Amino acid sequence: MGSDTLIQPMISLKDLFYSYPEQTKPALNGLSLRVPKESIFGILGPNGGGKSTTFKILSTLFKPDQGSVEIDGVDVVKSPSKVRSLLGIVFQSPALDKKLTVEENLHHQGHLYGIKGKLLEEKTEFLLKRLGLWEKRAERTENLSGGQKRRLEITKSLIHQPKILILDEPTTGLDPLARREVWNYLKFLRETEKITILVTTHLLEEAEDCDEIALIDQGRVVCEGRPSQLRHEMGSDLVSIRTSIPIELSESIQSKFDLSSSSLGNHLRVQPKDLESFVRFLVKEASSKLDNFTVGKPTLEDLFIEKTGHPFGIENTNKDSEVTA
Repeated sequence: MGSDTLIQPMISLKDLFYSYPEQTKPALNGLSLRVPKESIFGILGPNGGGKSTTFKILSTLFKPDQGSVEIDGVDVVKSPSKVRSLLGIVFQSPALDKKLTVEENLHHQGHLYGIKGKLLEEKTEFLLKRLGLWEKRAERTENLSGGQKRRLEITKSLIHQPKILILDEPTTGLDPLARREVWNYLKFLRETEKITILVTTHLLEEAEDCDEIALIDQGRVVCEGRPSQLRHEMGSDLVSIRTSIPIELSESIQSKFDLSSSSLGNHLRVQPKDLESFVRFLVKEASSKLDNFTVGKPTLEDLFIEKTGHPFGIENTNKDSEVTA
């Protein structure tokens, strides 16, 4: 217990349950998490894990069946209108008018919040300059690159000066360069505007850019913390072995090293205490029993497998409604 436990989180979810009528299993199954102020927090999970359902509850589109949701101390269920004034929301699906210019898109967004006249002009200029789109202000949105369009989506969500920015799979469909561009701007916003940013993603590499993450599966949090800390907690080097006889090889490893191994199909995963001796065994004594092996530091995907017992890319049979989580 430290002083951090006494600090009011910007977002707090406690024991959330949500079920879709057509599904037998709940989309959210007791999900709880706390998002610190002025952080970039990632909700990471495979398709069907519950990310989009969580996003819809946070954005006031859905009400949970059970549990509590607070944003900056405001109850989301009891005071949705007040919560909406705190939020900037970027949906997975594009919400730009392609035939309007960059500047016109921001003006229309400002009108939705009752912002007009000189104030709207000032906010538009400030944001477009801040996010590097000022030179594109007269350009039709349809002519922007994928990364520029995503930046414009983010800019729109900031027109009313929200305290929290939440984004659902913000880099879906973007190439690696555009993804990096979006993440650079998220970090820039966190530093310059001091806002809290929550991102849902199924991309493991994006989770590494977050200050903290919650790894979720089947509607619950399986672990939470800083990515580097979570990987460190897994311990030593991990050896991944591909073999057509996993049971036989696992028994050989158990007999010689008194080591248990986890099995996923034709793959064994082992964390040996003496890596050099273990690799020597694989090369000299067990080479006929394996196809190949790799040695590396544990990744977030390894952590997910350890916590859930199945690979990250395997979809849960209980998918989120409408768009995959």
